[in-house]
Amino acid sequence: MNTRDKLDALSKNLWWSWHPRARGLFRRLNPEVYAAAGNSPQAALENLDPEVLADATFQADVDAVYARFQDYMDRAPLVDDAPTTAYFCMEYGLHESLPLYSGGLGVLAGDHAKTASDVGLPFTAVGLFLREGYFKQSFDAEGWQQDDYPALDPDNHPMTRVTDDDGDPLMVTVQIGEQPLHVQAWKIALGRTDLYLLDSDLDANPEALRSLTTRLYQGGDRERIQQEIILGIGGLRLLRALGETPEVYHANEGHCAFLMLELLRERLDAGDPLPDAEAWVRERTVFTTHTPVPAGHDRFAPPLFEEQMAPFRKALGLSSKELLAYGREDPSDATESFCMTVLGLKLSRAANGVSKLNGHVARQQWQGMYPEKSLDEVPIGHITNGVHLPTWTAEPARAFLREHLSGDFETEQHKPSFWAPLGDLDDETLWHYRTMLRKRLIAFIDKHVKEQTLPQQPALNPDALTIGFARRFATYKRAPLIFTDLERARALFSDSERPIQLIYAGKAHPADDGGKRFIQRIYEISQQPGFHGKVIFLEGYNMEIGRMLVSGSDIWLNNPRRPLEASGTSGQKVAAHGGLNLSVLDGWWPEGYTGDNGWAIGPEPTGDYGTADAEVQDEQDAESLYTQLEEHVIPTFYDRTDGIPEAWVAQMRNAMTGLPAPFSAQRMVFDYVEQMYRTPALS
Repeated sequence: MNTRDKLDALSKNLWWSWHPRARGLFRRLNPEVYAAAGNSPQAALENLDPEVLADATFQADVDAVYARFQDYMDRAPLVDDAPTTAYFCMEYGLHESLPLYSGGLGVLAGDHAKTASDVGLPFTAVGLFLREGYFKQSFDAEGWQQDDYPALDPDNHPMTRVTDDDGDPLMVTVQIGEQPLHVQAWKIALGRTDLYLLDSDLDANPEALRSLTTRLYQGGDRERIQQEIILGIGGLRLLRALGETPEVYHANEGHCAFLMLELLRERLDAGDPLPDAEAWVRERTVFTTHTPVPAGHDRFAPPLFEEQMAPFRKALGLSSKELLAYGREDPSDATESFCMTVLGLKLSRAANGVSKLNGHVARQQWQGMYPEKSLDEVPIGHITNGVHLPTWTAEPARAFLREHLSGDFETEQHKPSFWAPLGDLDDETLWHYRTMLRKRLIAFIDKHVKEQTLPQQPALNPDALTIGFARRFATYKRAPLIFTDLERARALFSDSERPIQLIYAGKAHPADDGGKRFIQRIYEISQQPGFHGKVIFLEGYNMEIGRMLVSGSDIWLNNPRRPLEASGTSGQKVAAHGGLNLSVLDGWWPEGYTGDNGWAIGPEPTGDYGTADAEVQDEQDAESLYTQLEEHVIPTFYDRTDGIPEAWVAQMRNAMTGLPAPFSAQRMVFDYVEQMYRTPALS
C-alpha cells in the first residue's frame, strides 16, 4: 500500500480518534480544513497538501502509525472466552466530528464501545444515525443560547451504508402504529468494534416519519416512543439480518428496552410457551439504569402506547393489559403509564446502576417492585463508570506517561501498579507537568474565543489557579453555584495576590429555559468588574473542548444536587493530568475521594432521594464551596517553597497514582464481563 492508501484505511476506522499520532497525520495534511470540519480526517484527505504527502518524513510517520494500527487490529484479546455481546444505546460520543451525543450517557457509551475493542471483546454496538445530532450552539447579543442543526453528510465521515449480498442497502421494517417503516443502517468501525446506526430517512417512508432518527431527544412522547421502537425492535432485526445471534444483549438505559420485547416475540414465534420465552429473554439480557430522578425515566400513557404498539402486540399474541404489565410497577393499575425502565428491570437477568451511590438510589427508587425484599435485596447492583483513557488523555500527557511509566498504557491502564511509579516523581517534575498543561489550555482558549458569537475577552494568567466546569447545563448541576454570594465570589476573583480563573463550557437542552438562563447569567457575570477576563464561557461544547479542559484545569468543579449525579465521569479524566477534583460527594466521587487527593463539597451523601430540601442544600453547598476555596484550595495552591506548592503536589501525586486505574473504562468493562455478561441471574 502506498502512503495515500494507508491514510485512507486509517481514516475509515475511528481508531484514529483515540490515537494522537494518527490524528496528527491528518492535521498535517491541511490544518485549516481539518479544524474547520471539526477535526475530520476525511476533510483533510480530500483537501490534502501534495507537498506534505510527498514528504519522506511524513511518509515514514504514516508507515509507523499504520503498522501500529495493524498490530492493534491483530492483537490477542485481553479477556478469554468472553460471551458475544450486543450493546444498545440511544447516543454515542465518539469524536467531535460526529455529534451523535448530548452528554454523559453518550460519552459513556462511546468509551464502553472503544474499550470493548481495546480488550478484544466480541462486541457489537447499536444506535441511531442522528443526522442532525444534538445541536450546534451559538448566542444572541443578550447571551441567550441559539440552536442550529447542520446536517451530517455520511459521505464526509468514516461510515458506510450497510448492504446486502447484492450490494443494495440492507433494510429492516418496524411498525410505527399501523404504518410500516423501513430502516437502513450505517456502519462505523471503532477499532475492532462494529457500531451500527439506524436511519429512517428514506424515500420509501412517509414524509412525517422520515425524520424520526434525525435529532436526539427532540419532540414529545410520540416521537420518543417511535424512536425507541426503531432502536430496540429495529436494532435487533438489523442484527438478525446481518446473521448475528449474540449470547448477551446489554440495554444501556431504558431507551432501548424494546429489544427485550422483540426477543420475546422471536421466542414466541419459535413456539415457546410465554413463561419459557420470558425466561429465555432474561437469561440473555442485562440492563443498566442511570437516571436517579423518577421524572427522568421514559413513561408512555396507555393510549399512546397502545396506538404505537398495537400491531406488535398482536404479533406477540398478547392482550393490551398483558403487554402493558411488562412496563408497570403495579400491573393491576389500568391507569399506570408504561415505563421503559420497569420493562428493562422485569426482562433482564441482572441490572446495575453506574456508581455505588447510584445503585443504592436505584434500589430505593424501585423497591416498590420487590415488596418481598429489603432495600439491600432489591436486585440492582452497581458497576461504577470509568473513562476511556486513550481518548481523554492529552497528547503531551501521554508523552509524559511514556517517559515515566514502564508498562503498556493501552493494556495495563486498569492496574494500580502501572501508575504507582508516578508516586516517586519529584515535586518539580510534577509541577512542571501541571504548568505545561495549564498553559496549553490557556493558549487554546485564547484562540477559541476569537471565533465565538458569545463575546469573551480572556485575560487569563498562565500561572493562576485554573478551575474547569464543563457538562450539560441541566439545572440540577447548578453551574452558577459559585456566584450564590456575588460579592464573596468577587473577592476571590479580584485577589491579585492569589488569582483564580474559571472556565465554563456546556449546552442547555433546547427546551430547557432554566439551563439557558444559567448560561446567560454566567455570561453577564463574566462582563462585570472583578470577573471580566477571569470567568470565560467557551461556546460550542464538544469533545475537543472537553479534552482540553480536563487536561488543563488545576481544579475540576462539580456541584450537582445530591443524589442526582448518576456517575459524573468528567472528573475521572483530570487525574492522569495532575488535576484535582473539588466536588459534591455524589456519583463516583464518594468512591474516589480519600481526603488527600482533592476536596469535597457539602456533607457525606445519604443516598436518600427526595429527603433534602433543594433550597437548603443549595445554601449549604454554596457555603461549603466558598469555605473550601478560601481556606483550603486557594491557600494550598499558593503556599510555595522555592516556587513549588508542595502540599498541592502531594495531592496531585495521590490523585495520579490512585484514581486513573479504578476509574478507567478498562476496569469498568472487565467488571461488566465478569459481573454482568458472564454472571447468571441475580436472585
